[in-house]
Amino acid sequence: MSFSLSDIDFFRAHAGDFQLEFPNDPLKAAEFLRDRFGDHGRAVAELLKARGIGKLPARWLADSDSAQQATPLPVAAERARFLSAAGVGLVHDVTCSIGTEMHTLADAHLTTLGSDLDPVRLVMARHNLGEDAWLLRADATTVTSRADVVVADPARRSGGRRITDPSKLLPPLPDLLEAHQGRELAVKCAPGLDFSDWEGLVTVTSLDGGVKEACLYTPGLGTGRKAVLLRSDGSRDEVTDEETDLPEAGGIGKYVLDPDGAIVRAGLVRHYAAREGLHQLDPRIAYLTGDRIPAGTSGFEFIEAVPVKRLKSALQAAGVGRVEILVRGLNVDPDNLRKKLKLKGSNARAVILTRIGTKGIALVCHPRVVSSENNYAT
Repeated sequence: MSFSLSDIDFFRAHAGDFQLEFPNDPLKAAEFLRDRFGDHGRAVAELLKARGIGKLPARWLADSDSAQQATPLPVAAERARFLSAAGVGLVHDVTCSIGTEMHTLADAHLTTLGSDLDPVRLVMARHNLGEDAWLLRADATTVTSRADVVVADPARRSGGRRITDPSKLLPPLPDLLEAHQGRELAVKCAPGLDFSDWEGLVTVTSLDGGVKEACLYTPGLGTGRKAVLLRSDGSRDEVTDEETDLPEAGGIGKYVLDPDGAIVRAGLVRHYAAREGLHQLDPRIAYLTGDRIPAGTSGFEFIEAVPVKRLKSALQAAGVGRVEILVRGLNVDPDNLRKKLKLKGSNARAVILTRIGTKGIALVCHPRVVSSENNYAT
């Protein structure tokens, strides 16, 4: 549910009253909150649900939709560091919502302005960012500032489906470009967006292995492709398209690994392979292989390759009862396959189902291992 302005006034007046525990049963919880907070009980439940998502500072105001849509703070902070390093002045977030992007931009010592069409989200942003924040109500395609950089986060779904065409974002990317001519843009998009024709920089970012977004930067801020790999412990890695001596696909090495999704989405699998001394199993498939697992990543020690039809018998012969299944390039559902295998043994294995050339194949491996600091699997 969305909040009313009276809900926001109530939250701000009773900010210290929401650190509480209530029954796990939904009906009893609703009754408890209604008894305690009256007509605002449902709104309090929504606020607690949003805070339970865990993406935002503890005292922030948000409903579940705005919390789910908010860029994870480490990802937003990465963009803020990038813009700060670019030496920009004023940054205008034209879809500021509850203020996540502005929060990280301010932490990077950038001057920020935010705007949004939703008056309730603007009031929440005011609470979250403080009374000194520069905020106004405006459409994202209306020019309301002289900012050096415009940040936008168009809606990425329509009718429950992800949008993959930049011209169909809400608002459309061409409309944003036309409205803000003369300024640099940073447009947040779904990682599956078709950005093949984008002339500026495309950065695809993951957090703890999960791909979170692609960001399209206009050419004045950079060109090319980049994958940024963030971890909650503060560590960071990046892969760019600057590598030129790219390896060809080849035979199966000692280890097989599935590179981070940001690398795959950014089209930098071969660039990453070149950097790490690896190569692809097949030029059309993202699985990599070689004699090492890059530091801080995981992979599988290869045992044997078998036809998909012989996988069940091969696993049964090895006494396998637990299996991790990865699939790429084949139309196989891992859960359905696991049921069909009917494994009962005591050993564990990993199975990578993929295509090499024109043939589907199953790569049977030892369980997943994480690379140690010396860059070799432990």
